[in-house]
Amino acid sequence: MSSNSSDSSSRLSARNTLKDAWLSRRVWWFTATSRTQARFVRTSLGSFWLGLSNLFSIAVLAAVYGTVFKVQNFTVYVVYLGLGLVVWNTLSSAISGAPNLFEQSRTHLHNINLHPIFFTLEEWSFQLQTFLQSFILVLFALSFFQHNLFLNLLIFGWLPLLNFCIFLYWFPVLICLLGARFRDLYQLVPIVLQLVFLLSPILYQKKNLGAMSWTANINPLYRILSPIRHTLMSGQVQWGVGLFLLIFNICGVWFAIFLLNRERRHLPFLV
Repeated sequence: MSSNSSDSSSRLSARNTLKDAWLSRRVWWFTATSRTQARFVRTSLGSFWLGLSNLFSIAVLAAVYGTVFKVQNFTVYVVYLGLGLVVWNTLSSAISGAPNLFEQSRTHLHNINLHPIFFTLEEWSFQLQTFLQSFILVLFALSFFQHNLFLNLLIFGWLPLLNFCIFLYWFPVLICLLGARFRDLYQLVPIVLQLVFLLSPILYQKKNLGAMSWTANINPLYRILSPIRHTLMSGQVQWGVGLFLLIFNICGVWFAIFLLNRERRHLPFLV
């Protein structure tokens, strides 16, 4: 009986936390927008640099690895690499900055009675805004190689992008909470991300892994990235994969909020 009561209160707490977060959505979205604007306050091109930096990387990597892998269809390869790289850069940025998130908000955690979900949602909003500004420009450039990318995005891309946006929140939150307790994550996460990038079929196709192709199947970052690229390039939605990921992501959000609520009182003493 007590166990059921405890589980019920945990669900209620998570639900109330999400409700309060929704009510304060204008605040954390505004602070994230302010961060984005301040980032390019004295530049001429402003946030266009986000997309341009990705385009420069795509151009160089496509030229180099297209030659190394002796790709047969360079046009398809540019789109394949470009879509994979722009999604990966956002995932990598969100995860690599996660262990230090609460450390950066230490003053507020110590002096303001504000639920830590605010800082996680502000960071999530910042990453989303960065992704959208970069993604749209990259997609526009890649449309010169494959003309139906925007059409596929509007008609078929909503499910994989929804899964990406949800994953972009809850997975870094777990890294945040672990980073607050275990400082070794500051050093470990960049190393793991570099290894995961090299093992992920982003610069090359999955078939090039040969006997190691099973690593892509258990790679959570690639499982989020792959449906976006597949849907935009083929115009087909992998409904089974997409719905499974959606359920998995919803469970991930609930678990992340549950842990965040449980660790709330300990965070000021950990950072």
